[in-house]
Amino acid sequence: MALTRRRLLIGTGVGAGLLVGWAAWPRRHAISWAAADDEVVLNAFLKVGLDGRVVVAVPQAEMGQGIWSGLAQIAADELGADWKTVSVEPAPLGAAYANRFALGEMTSGLPAPLRGPARWTTDRVVEYFEMQMTGGSTSVRGFEAPLRAAGAVAREMLCRAAANRLSIEWTECGTDNGFVTHKANRIAFAELVKEAALLDPPRTATLRPIRTISGTSVPRIDLPSKVDGSAQFGADVRLPGMHYAAIAQGPIGARRTRIDKAKLPAGCQLVEQPGFVAVVARGWWQAKQGLDALVISYDRGETPAGPWMEAALDAALDSQDGLETALVRDDADAVELLAGPVEGVIGAEFALPFLAHACMETMTATARIEDGRCELWTPTQSLTITTWAVARALGIADEAVTVYPTLLGGGFGRKIETDAAMQAALIARAVGKPVQLIWSREEDFAHDFWRPAVAARLRGRVTGEGAGARITALAARVAVPDVGASAIGRNLPRLGGSPKAGAQALEGMVRFPYDVPSVALEHVLVNVAVPLGFWRSVGNSYTAFITESFIDELAASAGVDPGGFRLQHLGDKPRHAAVVRALTSATGALGRERNGDGSTSGTGMALWESFGSIVGVAAEVVVRGGEPPQVVRLIMAADCGRVINPDSVRAQLEGAAIFGLSAALSGRASFADGEVLETNFDRQPLLGLAATPVIEIILIESEEAPGGVGEVGTPPVAPALANAIFAASGIRMRRLPLGGPLGERPLRTGASTGAIDAASGAATGAALETIDSGAEMAETPQ
Repeated sequence: MALTRRRLLIGTGVGAGLLVGWAAWPRRHAISWAAADDEVVLNAFLKVGLDGRVVVAVPQAEMGQGIWSGLAQIAADELGADWKTVSVEPAPLGAAYANRFALGEMTSGLPAPLRGPARWTTDRVVEYFEMQMTGGSTSVRGFEAPLRAAGAVAREMLCRAAANRLSIEWTECGTDNGFVTHKANRIAFAELVKEAALLDPPRTATLRPIRTISGTSVPRIDLPSKVDGSAQFGADVRLPGMHYAAIAQGPIGARRTRIDKAKLPAGCQLVEQPGFVAVVARGWWQAKQGLDALVISYDRGETPAGPWMEAALDAALDSQDGLETALVRDDADAVELLAGPVEGVIGAEFALPFLAHACMETMTATARIEDGRCELWTPTQSLTITTWAVARALGIADEAVTVYPTLLGGGFGRKIETDAAMQAALIARAVGKPVQLIWSREEDFAHDFWRPAVAARLRGRVTGEGAGARITALAARVAVPDVGASAIGRNLPRLGGSPKAGAQALEGMVRFPYDVPSVALEHVLVNVAVPLGFWRSVGNSYTAFITESFIDELAASAGVDPGGFRLQHLGDKPRHAAVVRALTSATGALGRERNGDGSTSGTGMALWESFGSIVGVAAEVVVRGGEPPQVVRLIMAADCGRVINPDSVRAQLEGAAIFGLSAALSGRASFADGEVLETNFDRQPLLGLAATPVIEIILIESEEAPGGVGEVGTPPVAPALANAIFAASGIRMRRLPLGGPLGERPLRTGASTGAIDAASGAATGAALETIDSGAEMAETPQ
């Protein structure tokens, strides 16, 4: 990751001030977690009931990924609890619950001598601002250590209390299934917890050498309530006297000029705010009918969102005029090695569309304002950011806002945003009563914060044949907007800045695992007229498709099996190689097979590392004539380090696969005159059960530190599918989505004049034209 203005601010300026104050910095955090009369708090993460219940404070949002159970398992395992007695509560705001890991990774791009101090500094900044955040697949990675420490400290306190009773050394005691044990003695936690709470907690505690709960597929805590319907999602909140609100925000970036409310029904109350209009009524459908009765006029501006945005990305591959660029990697003269009419050089262009999050639960929030205070119930990925945003919108202190997080009906990065929460608070203040705001599905699609569209041009050279084939040079020019500037500037305005070209836009691609001596990667910044946001796996969602599709093309140019070709470039990456071997062992040789009914089957592969985990996908497709390809099987092999709950990991990988397949086959957000054309699932279909392929999961055993799980399965799905389509049909699909009859998506061709491509010459231009023509690629273009 490049050293940006924001990282420099955190790593030096802010850090200097905090380092001066190191001696006075509080080492122990005040506990803000409340306890009932029959509960005793042992530390910030654990309390024990007088009936033996063990309650774990979970700072991360539960949005289907099973994190309530995963984090509780970690603490319960160290404590020695009985899993049947373990429950969870959402953690309140507090420094102990800050997700230090989420921002700490920014320090990895600093020079080695600065990383330690900078990491310490970012940790302190995150703690100081009580930054709770669920994203970036950081939940287990960020909280395994503090939860193990909390469990170990509580265990020692319980053991000391038992030792005082038994007049022995506390080190002679252990814990098991909710009891402190010593020889034949067993004393329940419930009997000891009051005495334990009076003891000073140790500054450090010894971790247990074995795991009994963590690492096993225990029943998930969140599932029973979801099955019986008692689980509370955002739209399930009910308050006395509560009314409902429906909202209209108009075309993207438009200015409202007039509202005709002559037909607003009786019983409906109109609320006008900058950026939106809402109607409030006793029922949501009544509010929606009132909203539909309004006639609202807008000024859409001179350049509303439209097809010009994707055209600008395509054009950026050919020209640098007026565009900011950054050469984020430039190893060993890659550009020069690929210039001119060089044998073995091939090129290709790729394009990906804007994408919506399409969460099952639309944006919603419930607000109640009384006595200058705001209470808010909402599905959120950040308690902290939501609190700040609502306080800012209402013009009140942060301390006057209390946010109660609910379960999330899907997040994927969308629900780190605070728009619905702020709107609900403003509407509730305007009408003077509790209000639940629910966006319609059409409004949810029309006012997302989108994954950006992308255009890319790659060139590469392979020398040698068979087992000796090697990629000697690879260059890429990628045009994409700056997602971080849009999302951070909106949600953390003090840390925001203007859009910049840089390495973050090409995350995952900058450090791909293959041994290639000469690599040049260039980011071209292109600004667009729609707000952008973090989407599941963020930049990896497009860099994986671009990179792994092209690696497959290089393998084809060398006439080498794609799996073997990857292994030839993973000599110093044993974990990556193990993932590839697991896939090839499960699939056999990749390639084409003709079936008895006249169809052809093909198997393709992709490998990707993101968020500390390595995932490989092998996709098998069947092609019949010119019909859309049918995906019949996906095999996913994953090394995500030490696993907390294997069943949850498998479920997350399966979900990520379906999410990735839906996007790859039909995902697209297109714009015209400032409006989104895909405003419901009829034009933005998700993968249905009947179309879902068989999904097989291979978890590779590892004792490495835990990696992320929630996002890591999505990036390699699209390239594996595209590579499988080529294996079956000989047609390269380089533009997403891939759905529809083969060969119906024309691709751009031609040479370029960008910084990376300036010296490419006629040979590369000819290769691009040949390889992008849509013709079958049985022969390697030269």
